[in-house]
Amino acid sequence: MTQTEKNIVVLISGTGSNMLAIADAALKEQWLSRFGARIACVISNRPQAEGLQSAFALGLATEILDHKTFASREDFELALVSLIDQHQPVLVVLAGFMRILTPAFTARYSGRLVNIHPSLLPAFTGLHTHQRAIDAGCKVAGATVHFVTPEVDQGHIVAQVVVPVLPLDTAATLAARVLIQEHLLYPKSVRVLLQNLTKSTRQS
Repeated sequence: MTQTEKNIVVLISGTGSNMLAIADAALKEQWLSRFGARIACVISNRPQAEGLQSAFALGLATEILDHKTFASREDFELALVSLIDQHQPVLVVLAGFMRILTPAFTARYSGRLVNIHPSLLPAFTGLHTHQRAIDAGCKVAGATVHFVTPEVDQGHIVAQVVVPVLPLDTAATLAARVLIQEHLLYPKSVRVLLQNLTKSTRQS
C-alpha cells in the first residue's frame, strides 16, 4: 500500500447488503480518485455467505475464514487479524459480521473499527432491536454507525438516521424500512471518515 492508498477491509457473515451499498458508493462517488480509498478485501466467517458471491461479481478480493474450524475464539481472531493486517487498512468495516469480538481485537483496531446497529443507540443495544422498540411503544426507531469498543454497541457515535415506527409495524416491516436507510447511512458515514482521514493526512 502506498502512502496515498486508504484500504478498507469489510467483514461479513451473510448477504453483505451493507457491504454492497458501500462498494456501490465507492464506485459511483469515485473514492479511489478522491480519497485514494478502496475496498481491499471482503472477509467472511461463513463459507456460504451470499455476500461473497456478490463481492466476487464486483471484482473485489474475498477471503473465507470459517470460525468453526478453530478451537477457540482467540485462535480464530489471531487468524483474522493476520488476514486483515495484510491489507494495512485505515478502516475495518463490520457489515453484518455475526461474531462477538474480544477486547484484544477491538483494541487492536481502536479508532478504525466501525459497525452499524439497527437502533438509535444508546437505546436497544444487542439483539431483537425492532421488536423491542415496538414493544416499548417507540414512535421512532433507526440505525446508528458507531466505532466498536469492548463494550457492545457503546462506542462513539458517527451518525444516526431516524425511521418512524408505524401503527401496524411488525419487527419484519420495521426492519425492512430501517435497512433501506442503513444502505444510505453506512456509505455516507464511511465517506465522511475517509474525508476526515484525507484532511488529517494533508495537515500533517
